[in-house]
Parts: sequence; C-alpha cells; structure tokens
Amino acid sequence: MPCYEIDGLRPVVHPSAFVHPDAVLIGDVIVGARCYVAPLASLRGDFGRIILEQGSNLQDNCVMHGFPNLDTIVEEDGHIGHAAVLHGCRIGRNALVGMNAVVMDNAIVGDSAVVAACAFVKADMVVPPRMLAAGIPAKVVRELTVQEMDWKVDGTRCYHELTVRSLATLKPCVPLAEPEANRPKFDLPPGIVPLVDLKRGK
Repeated sequence: MPCYEIDGLRPVVHPSAFVHPDAVLIGDVIVGARCYVAPLASLRGDFGRIILEQGSNLQDNCVMHGFPNLDTIVEEDGHIGHAAVLHGCRIGRNALVGMNAVVMDNAIVGDSAVVAACAFVKADMVVPPRMLAAGIPAKVVRELTVQEMDWKVDGTRCYHELTVRSLATLKPCVPLAEPEANRPKFDLPPGIVPLVDLKRGK
C-alpha cells in the first residue's frame, strides 16, 4: 500500500487489518484490528490524527482528514460507505455513514446511528445514538427500527469476513480474455440484501 511518513510519524496498521494496496495512508494514521480499508481510500494524517478502531471499515474512495489537533475517529465496528468524507469528526461505535455523505468538523454521530447516503452533517452537529439523520443539511429524522439496526450489524459482519478473505486470497492477476465455461460465483453463506428489499420482505 502507498504508506508515507511525515515529520517522523508513520501509519500504524494492525496485522489482522486489511488495507488495500491502492489505499493511501499518510502520517498519523492508526488502523486497528480486523479493520477493512478499500481501494482508493485516503487517510491523511498530516494535520490531525486519523483513527479506525477495531472492526471498522472504510470503503472505496472515502476520505478521512482533519484540522491540526482535531482527531478524526471511527469507533469500533463503524461502517463508512463508498465515497464518504469524514473531516475532524467522531463516528460512534456501530454507527453507519452512507455513501457520498459528508460529516464535518466536531460533529458526533452517536453509537448505532445512521447517516443516510448523500447527507451533509454540519460542523458541531450531534446525531444521537440509534437515530437516522438525512438531508442537506442533515436533520435527525427518526429513531431507527430494530430491523434497520440488525441490518447494519449484518452488513458490518460481511466486511469482517471480507477482511479475512482479502488477507487470505486477494492478489494481483492478469485478467482473462473471456469468461470461463461454467464460471463459478462466490461460494458464500447467505448475505445481506439491500435494505429496501428487506423492508419489502424479499
């Protein structure tokens, strides 16, 4: 992975974490146990500290950065969707930040809360635990249902499993010119479905 030291501080990655070779880590970055960091994620610890606590995941094209002396933290089992931007904020334990959402300086997303896709969480905003925040700017909309919270836990578990799979089997390869006959699909246990399908009872 591209990993850079600055001013004598270099990133820390726990051996049980998976950081994709195309992610970038700079300076004061701490990636905890069992974390998953996807391709093209940028963790820029050149001003404030960047922390991923154990079991959290940071998906493709995400950015974590912050002002000097302002840590940017994803707590245990936090789940950060594709292309989200976290800047000087704290994401609570088991919380989810949806795809393309932005969470600004000094904002706090509470434990097991959800920030909807494309939401903009303003600086200093507090999203209480187990609540849904959505919109531009984000507003606290309602309490999450048990079904929604269970769905989030299942989704994060899939990333825990992906960390193990990636450490064990992901490697560079030369692509095939065409699909093999009877090309197999992944032999995985039943996974989660989109939340909208779950709510429809599919």
